[in-house]
Amino acid sequence: MRDAIFTILHGALIEVNATRKEKIDLSSIDSLALYGATGVFDSMQLVSFLAAVEEGLDDELGIEISLTSEKAVSQTISPFSSVSCLMDFIIAEQQPLLASA
Repeated sequence: MRDAIFTILHGALIEVNATRKEKIDLSSIDSLALYGATGVFDSMQLVSFLAAVEEGLDDELGIEISLTSEKAVSQTISPFSSVSCLMDFIIAEQQPLLASA
């Protein structure tokens, strides 16, 4: 599942890069800071990116998730601090659903 989620995140980053003047360096995606002092997105760009990720997760994997939920934004370690943290958050949110299936 992690590889499939990574592919969706990578695709969303490529999609975002297509519309940016200043391209995001995708050579080290796992550690890429998404938001914050060293992040590649401002708040509006982050919301657009997360919407693309949510759409990809739903279309490709049938995962319905809100990445802008209160739970997501109130985490001690922000899921938006890096691509790896975002993948961890998505997987953690799916664990209860996978266990009950």
